[in-house]
Amino acid sequence: MLRLSKKTDYALMAMKHLAVRGDRGSSSAREIAGQYDIPIELLAKVLQRLVRRGLLVSQQGTRGGYQLARVPTAISVADVIQAIDGPVAVTACTADEGACDQFAKCNVRDPLARVRDRILSALGDCTIAELAADSIPVPVVRTAVLHSPL
Repeated sequence: MLRLSKKTDYALMAMKHLAVRGDRGSSSAREIAGQYDIPIELLAKVLQRLVRRGLLVSQQGTRGGYQLARVPTAISVADVIQAIDGPVAVTACTADEGACDQFAKCNVRDPLARVRDRILSALGDCTIAELAADSIPVPVVRTAVLHSPL
């Protein structure tokens, strides 16, 4: 089963939070952690890794915090996953060439590599902007209720 790590979950949550926030300034690690009940120490490490990978920028000081380094449409889910967990792999042999005892005789290595490429392509096509689009509130349309006398 393909499964994202908890760190990647937190990274995606933070990236979505920052994308939804948009140009309204930066958010601190404490603010993001508090909003989503994420351990602050772990989130701080995740955010710093995203800064090192060029996906976030950070500012020190009282008005400091984190912001997206690029527009949300230019950051893919694959970018975030790879920044936190490294290369996407479906099997051990796709990450560690030749580490498997069956490497020379494996008849599914190449088809599974193509599956990995498709997964990576789908993750690359999905952007942080798409994640953030789910957060845009749908306007409530109120209709007047007319009471007619009986």
